[in-house]
Amino acid sequence: MSDKDLDITGAVEAIMAEAGITENTSLVRRILTTGLGLGQDDTSRLDLKIVASALTEMRDAFRLFRPYAGAPKVTVFGSARTQADDPLYEQARSVAAVLAEQGWMVVTGAGPGIMQAAAEGAGEKMALGVSIKLPFEEKPNAVVAKDTHSVEMKYFFTRKLMLVKESTGFICLPGGFGTLDEMFELLTLQQTGKAEPMPIVLLDAPGGTFWRGLERFIRDTLVPAGVISADDFDRVLVTDDAEAAVAEMTGFWRNYHSLRWIEDVLVLRLKNQPTSTEIAALNTEFGHFLVDGAIESVPPHAVEIADGDAVERPRISLRLRQREVGGLYRLIAAVNGLDSAR
Repeated sequence: MSDKDLDITGAVEAIMAEAGITENTSLVRRILTTGLGLGQDDTSRLDLKIVASALTEMRDAFRLFRPYAGAPKVTVFGSARTQADDPLYEQARSVAAVLAEQGWMVVTGAGPGIMQAAAEGAGEKMALGVSIKLPFEEKPNAVVAKDTHSVEMKYFFTRKLMLVKESTGFICLPGGFGTLDEMFELLTLQQTGKAEPMPIVLLDAPGGTFWRGLERFIRDTLVPAGVISADDFDRVLVTDDAEAAVAEMTGFWRNYHSLRWIEDVLVLRLKNQPTSTEIAALNTEFGHFLVDGAIESVPPHAVEIADGDAVERPRISLRLRQREVGGLYRLIAAVNGLDSAR
């Protein structure tokens, strides 16, 4: 390391100390040194504006969500063009109202249409909004327009990050390019393992067929083409029943808590300890999804203990075959249905 680099490192350390930063110092140092590196790289003004805006927006969003870190959240996606007299509007408002009554906060894109309906259903105290600056669209809706309940983004990628990152369930109602983009992003993140399993509901108005058309396309075109696995869509509930959508959100977390990969071993953390009989039944039903070995009840792994990662939870472990995402979702459903979870 050159004398100049040493001087810069010392200056960064001094700035952090002056700012009173004592936690996560290595990560803050990395952010600061990366910013300085962008300046040293003769990065263009446009690229620097993108980085600066993205960091500012993410900080604003983190601050918006921080007070509600302990509350379960559901993000509701859907068309901004849906009118108040459309049955879809009432469907979105209804499902949001029921979830809010059960303690779920409702996150939306803070726009009109389905977003407005969901925010109305949740009510001001239970609605959070992440809006986008658009030249040809309406402003954020009144329900989440107050500073304490919404944040405005310039970029779609930062907005999508926050709409997905903070929630533990997702409900998509019919919409256009933006809604479909958000829905496919959810499926991609979970198919590739970049996001933990979470409930995804494609909700239509009573008697609606919007999502059934997508379901047919996936079954009749994508699967035969070999571009996705036959069970990749198993993680999704397609329904026109608001009660079924609520049950999917809440039921997914009935016994399942979280997961962690430890090298090639998948550890599922649960809320209730399964019996040996239940473990045997899980092996009978899901053994064909395993690379080898069996599903077992296990104590916390050393790395989980070191990280303080849900160590109080009972857990099971297994060696899941790659690309068995659909099988993983069925296993989670089976774990949620165990008698020990009741």
